[in-house]
Amino acid sequence: MQIAKKPISILQPMGLHLFHFIKRNPVLSIAILVAFITALFVPPDATYLTYFDFKTLTCLFCVLAVVCALKNIDFFTLLAERIVALFKNARSAVLALVYITFLGSMLIANDMALLTFLPLGYFVLSSTKKDKYMAFTFIMQNIAANLGGMLTPFGNPQNLYLYTKFNIPTGEFTLTMLPPFLISVALLTLCCLLFIKKETLEITHKSIELPRKRVIVYGLLFVLSIVIVFRVIPFWIGLLVIPTVLFFLDKKALQDVDYGLLCTFVAFFIFSGNMSRIPFVQEIMSSLLEKNTFLVAILSCQVISNVPSAILLSQFTSNYTHLLLGVNIGGVGTLISSLASLITFREYMSHYPEKIKNYLLQFSAFNFGFLILLTGLQMLFL
Repeated sequence: MQIAKKPISILQPMGLHLFHFIKRNPVLSIAILVAFITALFVPPDATYLTYFDFKTLTCLFCVLAVVCALKNIDFFTLLAERIVALFKNARSAVLALVYITFLGSMLIANDMALLTFLPLGYFVLSSTKKDKYMAFTFIMQNIAANLGGMLTPFGNPQNLYLYTKFNIPTGEFTLTMLPPFLISVALLTLCCLLFIKKETLEITHKSIELPRKRVIVYGLLFVLSIVIVFRVIPFWIGLLVIPTVLFFLDKKALQDVDYGLLCTFVAFFIFSGNMSRIPFVQEIMSSLLEKNTFLVAILSCQVISNVPSAILLSQFTSNYTHLLLGVNIGGVGTLISSLASLITFREYMSHYPEKIKNYLLQFSAFNFGFLILLTGLQMLFL
């Protein structure tokens, strides 16, 4: 007598796949969820297309692809060796990584600085077996990228938007952002001096000979990505040139691009765009901005990120000075206070998925520490 087999529900493997997807991509999963929830209030329509910053998405894709190509020829490994040879101890090396990220964000924007210098930080510490400092270094680089870009109109995306919308004089812009900028430099330096020991760095030198032609080509592709950031040429040119070149030189670089990060940005664009169209959200924002633009901007960043906050709040206030300060200082705090922070999180998670809890604890402690100090000190100037 045969026992009838129970039919296996198709929902079981689907549920299992969904569980593994959420476990591997927690931030992307949250982004999709909040985008879906806001879509219930604002059904999809033609306006959705205006949510997306296609230039930012293109730059992210292009830089990610070029960085992957540079990794594949051991460019960062060789550069890490040079940094170790120059700075010799862990404290000096980490300070150098933080400062170069800080300066890079002023020139090429915060997200591009992180995409460029986080891999370098990883190679410096992993090759010298100083992984214990990895979470701290990534977090300091992240804070440096978010706060370093505040000094220039093009350092952070929200700066460029507000600078253009309110026609802020360049001199006034710089003087407004100079105090928190200098405080940020001091705090970052102090943290590195306190939490990183002067441990000697030793690296096993490898016989690395970079393919010169590819280095030149990849260097030119990276420059092309940066030129797009400065809007010298249209972004679609990079989208045509870079994938085409890499298709012939290094297809693996195109396969290794963090497409999950790109999808995360897309989901958050939908979320923030929908939030700005919900009537009761607009009413609340208008009422609160009348009371304290600076603090409202900071709090808004913690929930919907700094770029969407700048776009949303600028519709309801003419106090661009306090708004500018708020959306820059508000870039530290929660994981979504700046979309650039998602880049750091994804990069760390790709190397140490088992240490995410520890990373998030450190991230929150340092970010909220910076947020509280910068907010309190800045209010003395207002």
